[in-house]
Amino acid sequence: MRVTLNILFFISYLFSQGFPIPKIEYNPKTYLCYKTDSIIMVDGKMDEPIWEKTEWTDSFVDIEGNLKPLPFFDTKVKMLWDDTYFYFGVQMEEPHIWATLTERDAVIFRDNDFEIFLDPDGDTHNYYELEVNAFETEWDLLLLKPYRDQGKVAVDSWDIPGLISEVNLDGSINNPNDRDLGWSLEIAIPWKALEECAPNFHPKEGEQWKVNFSRVQWEVDILEDQYVKTDSPAFNWVWSPQGIINMHYPEMWGLVQFTETVATESSVEFISSNLDQLKWSLRQVYYRERSYYNKHERFTASLKELELMEKPVANIPWPPVLALTPSGWEAFIELKEQKIFIRKDGKVWVE
Repeated sequence: MRVTLNILFFISYLFSQGFPIPKIEYNPKTYLCYKTDSIIMVDGKMDEPIWEKTEWTDSFVDIEGNLKPLPFFDTKVKMLWDDTYFYFGVQMEEPHIWATLTERDAVIFRDNDFEIFLDPDGDTHNYYELEVNAFETEWDLLLLKPYRDQGKVAVDSWDIPGLISEVNLDGSINNPNDRDLGWSLEIAIPWKALEECAPNFHPKEGEQWKVNFSRVQWEVDILEDQYVKTDSPAFNWVWSPQGIINMHYPEMWGLVQFTETVATESSVEFISSNLDQLKWSLRQVYYRERSYYNKHERFTASLKELELMEKPVANIPWPPVLALTPSGWEAFIELKEQKIFIRKDGKVWVE
């Protein structure tokens, strides 16, 4: 396991300065992931007919969403699946392709990179992160919970067995004397490798996962025919904006809906997720309790003290039942024969 200095600083910040929350409207991106009935040769090129018939995601935006300008290079993703793999095809505009890291499980975001985040059951715990640079160097992690919830939560020793990632360069790498067009990336993650956190061996029809992507982009100077990173902070460009400079707010990720329909056959409608809205509503209790604790050094069972008597989202059952527990607090909303819970460490689940 590894907890970086950046993470330790972030945890310290949470408890000394108050609890940061996303500063944009909750409106996660959505994507329909169709099945492929043809073989995909994972070579970074996405030149199979099935890829050509597959829709791109929206182009990436800044991690803070509309609080910041649009990225100056384009990034977009396609997704497909079959009974063995979850496939990702990535296209990144880049006039200067460079990389330095070649050791697996190095901290890849110190280079320009592409990152995948997967939370199969949407509970914000037990999720996956994969980072890849232009050298095809990989860093894969299993996160037991977000860093904001403390503890040694990143299982750095975990590897994705059977992972395939291939880069295709439209230009040259580490050559400042030419201008490149960009780099593309194909990734195949075996369903079998996700069994720790995925509810099924592979998704069922209509199943929705919390998913997001990040592109870390550093500014560089050219000194003595070499790329040299500047001291400027990296840009973080994402598919579904976080509203905060932190990818480890899984509740803000987009929603990917899987269908058994083959991409070339017919279209499928995305199902608006009432469950996701309920989870988001309960997330407000989590945010308010965290802020309340930072101020009062205790939690509360009073929605009035949390200023949460009014519905945070229309057309949902409210208020929730909120109670203190030996470990902190727990809240739930009841809907028909289901209860949706959230607790002190942010985990949300359905019973």
